[in-house]
Amino acid sequence: MPIAKALELARESDLDLVEVAPTARPPVAKLMDYGKFKYESAMKAREARKNQAHTIIKEIKLRPKIDPHDYETKKGHVVRFLKAGDKVKVTIMFRGREQSRPELGFRLLNRLAEDVQELGFVESRPKQDGRNMIMVIGPHKKKAEAKAEAKAERDSRAQQQSDAGTA
Repeated sequence: MPIAKALELARESDLDLVEVAPTARPPVAKLMDYGKFKYESAMKAREARKNQAHTIIKEIKLRPKIDPHDYETKKGHVVRFLKAGDKVKVTIMFRGREQSRPELGFRLLNRLAEDVQELGFVESRPKQDGRNMIMVIGPHKKKAEAKAEAKAERDSRAQQQSDAGTA
């Protein structure tokens, strides 16, 4: 349809001629309210951004000679992060003569990976980076799945508490 005819039709129906797909051959235009079109396209973009997965990397720092209780505490943090669907970067900091014994760091990181293997997997193997040794553990579950599961668990707990309160 010629542009002049389309513009005349738009004027008659009190609408705007909006070019929807300018890169298409031939370009696609529609008769519609431009304000409504702008609003709807902004809402689509906003929804797409909302549904986009943004990865968060949490970091835990350890020392090669860590006390068993401290190790369990740090492992608990890693478990919590993995259950929430976040990646965990585990860093072992070497100081002084500890740098001459990197195998202690490897053993500690491998032990941690084995302890949390039901919740996550090793994304990057332990590697020395200057004074630090780094390993990244990723969750088996996606962030959305973890959030949904946590919400269901909270709801069931609330239901149990309300049932206990009425009994």
